[in-house]
Amino acid sequence: MANLRAIRMRIKSVESTRQITRSMKMVAAAKLRKTQSASNRLRDYADKAEQILAALGGGAGENPFCKPHGENKKVCYVLLMGNRGLCGTYNHSLLRFFTELRAGEERESLFYVLGRWGRDLISGAEERLELSDAPTAQEAHDLTEKLKQLYTEGGADEIVLVYQQFKSVLQQSPGTRTLLPLKLPEGGEKGDVICEPDEKAVLDRLVELTLQTTVHAALLEGRTGEHAARMTAMSSASDNTDELISKLTLELNHARQAAITTEISEIVGGAAGCTAASPGSGHTTPQSSGGP
Repeated sequence: MANLRAIRMRIKSVESTRQITRSMKMVAAAKLRKTQSASNRLRDYADKAEQILAALGGGAGENPFCKPHGENKKVCYVLLMGNRGLCGTYNHSLLRFFTELRAGEERESLFYVLGRWGRDLISGAEERLELSDAPTAQEAHDLTEKLKQLYTEGGADEIVLVYQQFKSVLQQSPGTRTLLPLKLPEGGEKGDVICEPDEKAVLDRLVELTLQTTVHAALLEGRTGEHAARMTAMSSASDNTDELISKLTLELNHARQAAITTEISEIVGGAAGCTAASPGSGHTTPQSSGGP
């Protein structure tokens, strides 16, 4: 009986775990749809802005955000980590990639960390910044302004975004993207583009929008990868709990069958013993009495 009780308690515990993992999977799936939808909408906007920038880019060479510093001696990495764990190797593979990236860096370097998981575990960051599970345009704007100020004031000669690049729901890979200095797209044709009030003003505003869009796209892509990784991890965990519950149920049935068999054997054995020990069950031979 003690064994049966232990198995039932284990099954109950695993069922509770399954309920948690399934709930986390559903939450991650909802967040994934939200960030993926926002990322797709932003991509359409970014593609159009890039076309216009390519068409007008010839006059943007003097823009302070497009013009490289004289000497590239200092680089700033902006590391986008997850907000929490339970997402497979998402955080650990990105951290390993970043560690190797800095180890091979010959220039002086500093870095910012975004995301609660990285903020709590990584030391030595110049800045530790909060980031929501679905980054907004305002968050991207605030971060972009901070990075622009760092670049224009000479705090860094190059600013590089480091994040998990979203390939598919099942695949994310660590990568980098240079934010500043901004590399202008090539091959555009000006055509019938009319600029008001003038081409320089439009270019300057377009460069700033491109920087903010690039940051926002990276934030959304990183968060999309995190939600996808967590959904996949929780799906796998739920499948494992289903398999474990099946095994425990089978073990419970075997234990129950063994207990029933033992009880039947004890009953049969007890009944046989009682029959053998009951009075009158043996036969006696009557003795003949002698006559007178």
